[in-house]
Amino acid sequence: MAKCVIAEDEALLRQSLREQLEKAWPALEIAAECEDGAEALEAIAAHRPEVAFLDIRMPGLTGLEVAAGAAEASPATQVVFVTAYDQYAVDAFERGAVDYLLKPIAPDRLAATVRRIQSRLSDGAASNEALAALLREFDAGRLAAAARTPLTWITASAGRETRLIMVDDVIYFRADNKYTTVMTTDGEALLRKPIRELLAELDPSVFKQIHRSTIVNLKAVAAVIRDDTGKGTLRLKQRPETLLVSQPFMTLFRHM
Repeated sequence: MAKCVIAEDEALLRQSLREQLEKAWPALEIAAECEDGAEALEAIAAHRPEVAFLDIRMPGLTGLEVAAGAAEASPATQVVFVTAYDQYAVDAFERGAVDYLLKPIAPDRLAATVRRIQSRLSDGAASNEALAALLREFDAGRLAAAARTPLTWITASAGRETRLIMVDDVIYFRADNKYTTVMTTDGEALLRKPIRELLAELDPSVFKQIHRSTIVNLKAVAAVIRDDTGKGTLRLKQRPETLLVSQPFMTLFRHM
């Protein structure tokens, strides 16, 4: 039985895709439903599904960045991008012969996509060369980040004190329930914003997600240490603690 992972941050759209897939491909097992890119990448690495349906614009990692990580974490996984109308993206998908679905998803279009995937799987012709070429063109996710101005400062609380912190001074961010811990050389503070929302506002060339709960400032990293299991540890320049890099995210480090 074939398995799939669905990644879509809008709950209603995620539910709609699941229901349509149940009709278009009844034998397909939905191994995981994810609401952000980090969760999707970890799910793909864990389940190694035959197909992944990835929304392009998700909090945290974009669908393109998830696909780049999945190419090594689960090379046989076929990727279908799900997107609102974006002519630049659609043109690139069509040139590269990469599967994509436009929102709202039309049942006949989904049925055609399912038939193509099933055909490739049955023929043993599940090649991701077209996807690899597309990812090189998009530079593994720069499309989603190109149009925004990165966050430059934040306000965070430390006890009764509210601090103005320049983002460049942050060493790493770590999820803390509905809040986010901000770590600098001066210690920690608490930001009233979930980490998945914060990541969308940071400069992607400087801040990288290394775990579902951790974002690191690359300028603050002294070394990356890899172990035999594929996981990694970051040694920091100005903090004594080390940071764990989960296995799927090591792929993103190798492409930096």
